[in-house]
Amino acid sequence: ELLQRSLGESVIIQVKSSLGPWTAEVDPAQLESALLNLAVNARDAMPKGGMLTFETKKVRIDGNSTLEKPDLQPGEYVMLAVTDTGAGMPPEVIAQAFEPFFTTKGVGEGSGLGLSMVYGFTKQSGGDVVIESSPRSGTTVRLYLPHVESDSESNPASDDDQPLANGETVLVVEDDPDLLTLTANLLSSLGYTVLEANDGEAALDLLDGPTGIDLLLTDVVMPGTLSGPALAADAAARHHDMKILYMSGYTADAMKDENSDDGITLLRKPFRRAALAQSIRTVLDP
Repeated sequence: ELLQRSLGESVIIQVKSSLGPWTAEVDPAQLESALLNLAVNARDAMPKGGMLTFETKKVRIDGNSTLEKPDLQPGEYVMLAVTDTGAGMPPEVIAQAFEPFFTTKGVGEGSGLGLSMVYGFTKQSGGDVVIESSPRSGTTVRLYLPHVESDSESNPASDDDQPLANGETVLVVEDDPDLLTLTANLLSSLGYTVLEANDGEAALDLLDGPTGIDLLLTDVVMPGTLSGPALAADAAARHHDMKILYMSGYTADAMKDENSDDGITLLRKPFRRAALAQSIRTVLDP
């Protein structure tokens, strides 16, 4: 559902899963973010629409591996592939694809951080990522994640670790449209009524609206005239009882540069559902 909302009706999603289950021990939120990044890149490579295929398979890597970038120890891996029918990439683009801030998109259309984040997540998980592509032939990105036996699979967080809403409304402010959608969906799954804004100015319009808002969940660094802390200060002046929760990929020190008050509550990106749930209750139920 999340992917279809993000990709639009012109992209057909197909899933090919081998018999399993195959287990890999990774951070669920980072895996979700990686898949969303790959899906959005695929969408941009198919402006007129096309097919996006997700495939899972258990594979064995040995000394005779034919991987283009065999930076893997021999063993069993869970392979997750994302394939599009888009424009494809020439070799010189593939060679730079994982470099931070490298992008073939126009100014304002992409940060160039998506694939580097996918690469970093996969390597930190003990795996590797490989791109297979050529011009006009589409692209396949394969993530190789170390397989673990089912009995060593991490237990999912219990309901006690993921406290639910108590009738509250949350205004989430995030300039990245895909992250905004993902965060809003997580909040909805926790039972919150969610309002969405992609910048500070749009958030102020909602703050002046008829819907009562219990919590402002805002990114720290945003485009436009209002940063997260500036928006929070304006919101607090208008609604004295409103709670504030910041989210950012930066450190807390960066908040001081934004002239925010001490004692801030900061949710570090990328975050898991359990961390989001707990942080919200910490702010709402001090």
